[in-house]
Amino acid sequence: METTKRNIDFGVLNKEKIETIHEKSLELLADFGMRVAGDRTLEALKAYGCEVDGNMVKFPKAVVEKALNTIPKELTLYNRDGSPSMVINSKNNVYFGTHSDQLEYLDYKTNKARTFMKADTKTMCTLASALENISFVLSVGMSGDVDPAVQSQVTFIETVKNFDKTINFSTNDIESLQEIIDIAAVVAGGHKELAEKPFIFNYCEPIPPMTHPVESTEKLFISASNKIPVVYMPYCMMGGTAPITIAGALTQNNAEILAGVVITQAVNEGAPLIYGSMPTVFDMKTTVGSYGAPEFHLSVAAASELADYYQLPFFGTAGCSDAKTVDPQSVSEIQMELFSTILSKANIVHDIGVLDHCNSVAPAMVVLANEMINQLSAYSKGVEVNDETLAMDVIKQVGHGGHYLNEMHTLSNFRSVWYPEFYDRKMVNPDESEIMSQVTEKIDNILATHEVPALEPDVLKQIEEIEKKYI
Repeated sequence: METTKRNIDFGVLNKEKIETIHEKSLELLADFGMRVAGDRTLEALKAYGCEVDGNMVKFPKAVVEKALNTIPKELTLYNRDGSPSMVINSKNNVYFGTHSDQLEYLDYKTNKARTFMKADTKTMCTLASALENISFVLSVGMSGDVDPAVQSQVTFIETVKNFDKTINFSTNDIESLQEIIDIAAVVAGGHKELAEKPFIFNYCEPIPPMTHPVESTEKLFISASNKIPVVYMPYCMMGGTAPITIAGALTQNNAEILAGVVITQAVNEGAPLIYGSMPTVFDMKTTVGSYGAPEFHLSVAAASELADYYQLPFFGTAGCSDAKTVDPQSVSEIQMELFSTILSKANIVHDIGVLDHCNSVAPAMVVLANEMINQLSAYSKGVEVNDETLAMDVIKQVGHGGHYLNEMHTLSNFRSVWYPEFYDRKMVNPDESEIMSQVTEKIDNILATHEVPALEPDVLKQIEEIEKKYI
């Protein structure tokens, strides 16, 4: 599914800055190294040409370049039925995703947060399935009424049963990763079929600064072994776990991600990896890692240009807020972030509708963000200049003091203008905003009428048999 195309030139970094960050990242990797855990990962890195001394690993420049030469530069992710969903290539399309579960759920009728429950997963999946700008969901394993020991597996099963698009998933432990891949293989018709047409992709992180614990390296190892696309995304706080300067944080993160590229290729040459980077600020007043800080989203846009330099798909962040509820702060932060990411080179953008420093997910904000994405997509189309758009013949025909309402050119082109679903353009505006009541009505209507295609009966039976182990 294609959502948004960019036809506007925009850049945070120029070629010289990108190449400087690249060279400094290689210097960190080759001369200073990374702390890496996991025996089989260390063995693979040593065999690949890295310098391994205990759990300290140095990555020579030639080794990094070798890995960058074999890692896939184009990526296609699929829907649950095997149809192409997200195609990441030189066309620079961008796709958005929300969460299927989170610690808290912001009720769209009361605008108040409560504990997220397993049943809410179906609500979020139904909503995401119906919205045209949501291409994937994140299954993160955080339902309040599910045993924490099997959160990842139970939430994934609930998501795959109720969602027909692409699924991004994370796991609370190493063991559950292979279990989830095995469950997805049942849906895809086998592990080979899943690798050929992945409708899932994994998410994992190193631990800044410059540390790759066994939990991270094993997840890279398992993903690469199964040829399942994996996001490798350091989340750092500038002034806390990264330098306070954006350039320093970008360099550290870039080095950490390039280490992930090498690990992936050392394990299974040609295995896909998605470049992710989250360098945010450590708020010295409150000690939170801010999700709405302008520096965060400037850094994300800059990081997307580094990924583009390597021709790797980029996993971005937007549509989130530090605010607790749907209010002026959350709306303004999310609008700024979406504008930034649509102008950037991000490809797969997560966290749509996530509030309160990533504690909650808000269905109402997901719907509002869907409207914002449509609005900004109209902007990002840019300006086409050709004989049709210049309209010289029409201008001369209408002449001085005329109007264009009756012209065929107007009739043929007026639908190219974006018309909002919620934003008010009435000739006479009501005294109070109607947007939130319209959003509530839309969510109610989707939940009442939208049917997510069911899994094939034999596949559903197998999935439910597996589910019995966890509940």
